[in-house]
Amino acid sequence: MNNGALVRLTDVHKTYRTGEMEVHAVRGVSLEIKRGEFVALMGASGSGKSTLMNILGCLDRPSSGSYILDDADVSALDRDRLADIRNRKIGFVFQNFNLLPRTSARENVELPLIYSAQRLTNAQLCEKADRVLASVGLAGREEHYPSQLSGGQQQRVAIARALVNEPEVLLADEPTGNLDSRTSIEIMGIFQQLNERGITIIMVTHEQDIAAYAQRNVVMRDGVILIDRALSERLDATTQLQQDGRARPPGAPGIMGE
Repeated sequence: MNNGALVRLTDVHKTYRTGEMEVHAVRGVSLEIKRGEFVALMGASGSGKSTLMNILGCLDRPSSGSYILDDADVSALDRDRLADIRNRKIGFVFQNFNLLPRTSARENVELPLIYSAQRLTNAQLCEKADRVLASVGLAGREEHYPSQLSGGQQQRVAIARALVNEPEVLLADEPTGNLDSRTSIEIMGIFQQLNERGITIIMVTHEQDIAAYAQRNVVMRDGVILIDRALSERLDATTQLQQDGRARPPGAPGIMGE
């Protein structure tokens, strides 16, 4: 793309129909995300952020408007083509980890490779899975089952699984929602390291302290984007508040109005 955007949504709408009732979940959203950005997608329940995430992840298609991902228009692709795009270009990390309970950490990470167009030997599958597990701090835990791992370790396995196909973009849906504060900080540290390596990350969260790890916050309400603010703008605003003597104490509501 000429402007360097990896993701480009133009006037995207999503309407669900139940009988004669229509629910307008997303209402004319236009959004660009450049390669290498770390974006937090925020909003209250019913704001449309989860629907928008499903569209970004090629799990759903917009009712109207266009979605360009890595120069390809994926707005109207059929299910098989969308599944191929998901496998090659998108990695997913979920709140509940979504690991297979009766398979090892290594085998969980190998799954996307098995369904990819690559034809790897068992040795190659093992080597690649182990390398990605080591990159998220799980060397030596390859044979452990999910029940033998802490919540933070399970989420590291999920992150490794999302990374194993070297996706263009990593989508994280409330990745710290089931973790304690200390573990959440560790997981967000991993996301920041991945972003520093050039991986584009789009993360859904309702927690402002977690969103603060991102470079940019996009806040939705009633199916539209209410705020789209970069980290530099938030820092400038905070500095101005401090200079004015009106900075909020720790733990007080932030400047985003959330």
